[in-house]
Amino acid sequence: MDAAMLTALGALLASPVAAAAAIYGSRGANRASREGTLMTGYDTLTSKLVAERDKAEADQAAAEARAATLELENARLRLLVTQLGGTP
Repeated sequence: MDAAMLTALGALLASPVAAAAAIYGSRGANRASREGTLMTGYDTLTSKLVAERDKAEADQAAAEARAATLELENARLRLLVTQLGGTP
């Protein structure tokens, strides 16, 4: 076997190895891209949920303040009715 024949055989053997490495590398890049997209989506979803929770807590605090105000108004009106001689 001369050098040209060894070079040709080497090229024939290296081609499938190079193709397999390219496919494996492409799969790895695709997987990394998908995982990056998933993490970005997860971060976005988490941010939305935190904002929604904060809004719900603020709404609950406002509703509790409104309920306390109404209870005070109810007590005031009961006292007024009692003072005027009625029964609440």
